[in-house]
Amino acid sequence: MRATRRLGSVLSLLIALLATAMVMGLLAAGLLIPAVGGAGLATNKSIDLFNGLPSTFAMNPLAQQSRILAADGSTIATPFNENRIVVPLNKVAPIMQKAQVAIEDERFFQHGGIDPKGLLRALTSNAQGGGVQGASTLTQQYVKVSLQNEALSSGNTTAARNAVAREGLQGYVRKLQELKYATALEQKYSKDQILDGYLNLVYYGDQQYGIEAAAEHYFSVPASKLNLPQAALLAGVVNQPTAYDPVNNPNDSKARRNIVLQKMYQQKIITFKQYSDASVSPISLKLKNISGNCASSKYPYFCNYVENWLSQQPSLGKTVKARQAALESGGLTIKTSFQPKMAAILDAKLRARVPSNNKYGINDAAAMIKPGTGQIIATGQNTSYSTTAGLGKSGINLANSGFTFGSSTKFFQIVTALERNASPDMTIDVAPQTAKNADNELGTSFRYADFQGPCYQNARGSFVIGNDFVVPTGKMTYARATAWSVNTAFTKLTEDVGMCNVVDTMVKLGLNRKDLQITPASVVLGVGLTSPIGLASAYATAAAGGMYCPPRPVDSMIDGNGKKLAISVGKCKRVMSQQVAAETTQIFRAVLNPDDHKATGYKAALANNRPAAGKTGTVSGANNIWFVGYTPQLATAVWVGHGSGSDRPLRNVPINGQKIGSGNYIFAGDLAAPMWKDIMDAALKGQPIKQFPTVPGMNTGTDTPSSGPSSPSSSSTSTQISVPNVVGQDINSAIATLQAAGFHVQVGPNRPGPQPRGQITAMSASGGSASQGTTIFIYPSSG
Repeated sequence: MRATRRLGSVLSLLIALLATAMVMGLLAAGLLIPAVGGAGLATNKSIDLFNGLPSTFAMNPLAQQSRILAADGSTIATPFNENRIVVPLNKVAPIMQKAQVAIEDERFFQHGGIDPKGLLRALTSNAQGGGVQGASTLTQQYVKVSLQNEALSSGNTTAARNAVAREGLQGYVRKLQELKYATALEQKYSKDQILDGYLNLVYYGDQQYGIEAAAEHYFSVPASKLNLPQAALLAGVVNQPTAYDPVNNPNDSKARRNIVLQKMYQQKIITFKQYSDASVSPISLKLKNISGNCASSKYPYFCNYVENWLSQQPSLGKTVKARQAALESGGLTIKTSFQPKMAAILDAKLRARVPSNNKYGINDAAAMIKPGTGQIIATGQNTSYSTTAGLGKSGINLANSGFTFGSSTKFFQIVTALERNASPDMTIDVAPQTAKNADNELGTSFRYADFQGPCYQNARGSFVIGNDFVVPTGKMTYARATAWSVNTAFTKLTEDVGMCNVVDTMVKLGLNRKDLQITPASVVLGVGLTSPIGLASAYATAAAGGMYCPPRPVDSMIDGNGKKLAISVGKCKRVMSQQVAAETTQIFRAVLNPDDHKATGYKAALANNRPAAGKTGTVSGANNIWFVGYTPQLATAVWVGHGSGSDRPLRNVPINGQKIGSGNYIFAGDLAAPMWKDIMDAALKGQPIKQFPTVPGMNTGTDTPSSGPSSPSSSSTSTQISVPNVVGQDINSAIATLQAAGFHVQVGPNRPGPQPRGQITAMSASGGSASQGTTIFIYPSSG
């Protein structure tokens, strides 16, 4: 009984196919199928069943590879889950079009989606055997593959299986629906549009989807340049992409190619000579492998950085998952600011100073930023990309990883002071180093209570800050203290301007507050975390005249239809005045003074006296060393340390077989500074030498510290006058006294002190002298 019912259902469906073909006028004139007329009521029901099937079918956009491009248009990576490049039909060689039609559906341009001759032949064969086989027109094949592709893209594996079902009742139902969609498709689209869709959709083996990707992969030519043997080979692959894959099954692929050529000859598409010559020609592959994985990119670290950045772009989708899907299937064109020539310079100079295979596991990294734009020009590091551990290998993008940044933090303290009306020739009190820290090293003791503010509350005890060499006590200009990187002077400066104000400056210049350790010693010594990209961006602000631009790797995004997509990135904004930016640069130029060998960055002085400013950064114990600097055209941060995240000191370590520096530790000025010079000299070679801007009212005299630590400063061109002591006065009286003496006044945060609440308990430059117009900081007592 079951077999009888099954046979009845099958016959009913078979009759429906024939009847529908007749009703639609698709059978050739004179073709008689008496069984249709004799089927009676069953036939009518089958026709009703067919007519009741869904008929709406659209040629949906295809998943295709995206492209991440460098600034020069070269390819960084092609993310995809299906390697497909959609091209219009006029970009496919005519011989390729003819070859595909010849082997798949020779009457494609004559039928209306259903081929009656093929259908009759298939019905005659399949009525006696298994599932529905053969008879598929090219239009039907397009429908089948398109439905399967759409189901797989949405994760519906059941629908994907049903779309290609061949056996039993499900196979006949699938064929019915396929026929209905095919006829609807032919009524809505032209033959060329259907052929276009087919050639771009189908799988050509070896992970290549669509004719353009296949042509590029197998023969390294676009589809428009395919010749006869190549076209016949690719046309033959579609039937069984694995069996006829020319890379893995060349003999079977060649045999299939020759069948296609024979079909083309029989259909009078090619001559006998063309057929004969092409049939004996060898399969000449010229493979081009394109990976959708950043790991295989020439620039894997930057590629990963771009992909992570894109995952935060709302225009690519509402969720990270949707954005990733858009990147892998949306045919996006991502134009980055990355310059391969600059990346090559970084790679060469970083590896020259610190070879990737050094047995100490020392790494280095660098990032370049274009001031005033936020554009990341290049990143680099001395490792090879790998997800497995090994000497000279890393899967971590060190240019975007957080490290303690040492004395490069002094940039933020100087900016904070200048914003509070300090001047470059103002002095800092350097106290005697008479206390000892936990390591029994001499330094200066400071009270925690003097650094209180809204970001930090600790009124108990004291801490000791030391210097890397013996520093003379007394007055020292900002420029000299910066050039010599005097920690005790900057601790006093941080106390004067308010530690929380320094933290605020760090944040507005791009550092993440969550990554900062907010204690006096940490802020002064740069114990928080930031990356080469982050520091280069911060310093670029001064180069850009006070405009901070959040770092970004992408200049433009275009979808698969050529529509420009919005880029979500923070806008450039003014975070310091032009005068503060210019005076900051004036101070930090002293770090690179080649005549002052006490200046920590004198080895970074650029060729041809090119103006530059910057700062070394040596973390306590030389765990990380830095040089961050800039010219008007370019800002670059260089980092050296252990990328594994360990805090091993750079101590007693020969680099390239040579000892670096004069002591046991490797200081930033010994390695990071000359590395920065190597990079910048090469990157700026041939570019015009630009001067930093000055602004009206700016003191353009530069401090040029001599090599002796006790030499007096000769930079000040202003008259030095005594600073009245206003400790014990109320705020208004103190301001009036100092202004009458010719000074500007800045009221700092309250501090604990013996004076009654509201009276001044501390001040900068107390009992000393300063230039007229200098800002004096006063601190009211909290009682």
